[in-house]
Amino acid sequence: MLNQRWVAETGVENATWLATESRTARLASEYRPIDVGEGRIEYNTLALGAARELGEEEDGYITDDGEGLRVWIGEDAFELEFVAE
Repeated sequence: MLNQRWVAETGVENATWLATESRTARLASEYRPIDVGEGRIEYNTLALGAARELGEEEDGYITDDGEGLRVWIGEDAFELEFVAE
């Protein structure tokens, strides 16, 4: 279960920011999102859980509703897709 991964295409600038400047980027490595290149950000199970703790006013927060699993930066939402277990 800990090997699960989700990826979103956020654009290069947003992926870099999420991986290096967001509040979760300052946590222990297993809780950080990873910039996997080409404007994509990856979350493992622990990183996803950490991002779910962010409030709606913080960039990088996660929602999971009828619209799907998404990471938010400002007013922009990026869909996270399950890629592996």
